[in-house]
Amino acid sequence: MNGPMLTTEPQAAEIGSSEFFARARARLNFEVPAGLTDASVVPLSGDAGTDQMLQIIAAERPIRPAAVLIAVVEHEQPTILLTQRAAHLNDHAGQIAFPGGKIDASDTSPLDAALREAEEEVGLDRSFVEPIGYLDLYGTAFGFRILPTVARVKPGFQLTINENEVESAFEVPLWFLMDPLNHQVHSKEFRGMARSFYAMPFAERYIWGATAGILRIMYERICLK
Repeated sequence: MNGPMLTTEPQAAEIGSSEFFARARARLNFEVPAGLTDASVVPLSGDAGTDQMLQIIAAERPIRPAAVLIAVVEHEQPTILLTQRAAHLNDHAGQIAFPGGKIDASDTSPLDAALREAEEEVGLDRSFVEPIGYLDLYGTAFGFRILPTVARVKPGFQLTINENEVESAFEVPLWFLMDPLNHQVHSKEFRGMARSFYAMPFAERYIWGATAGILRIMYERICLK
């Protein structure tokens, strides 16, 4: 993140669909950060407790590169496609997530992995997806290094949910997720250290953790002037 996690910024000016995508294209690219596979590079979160936690995790567990797709659907009022993970999964069961997962050896790039996972999990056809660029690398307490791809998605796609991985897919208005007034800061303890994390509750959905953290990064990179 670009600054201290608990700093309060003024609300970003509302931006329309065309301006959002124009800013994203101007500010993002497809350069893969070294920290995706280099254990000596630990992604910074902007929160001291979280940064210390990630240092500990990086020393204890092997790096597992992962990629997710931030699918921004170009409706008149844009939305972001999210999933609710299946309840039987070992990791993050029932949590709200982006389509995505581990980068396989057969994937040609993190982008290719994100598109493949979106096809496998929810049946999002690549022909509807226009990739724009990568956000900042995001580290998690489970030892993943996540590289998110922001993409423009044309409406009209049909989804097919893979129930082995995903319980449901849904869309949330972009304006809601990019409004800092909806970015709650919560905290929890990790080995005696307090760490902070974002949460963005929407209707009956509780968006938090890595998903909310990545959305916060997108807000800072694209919506702030």
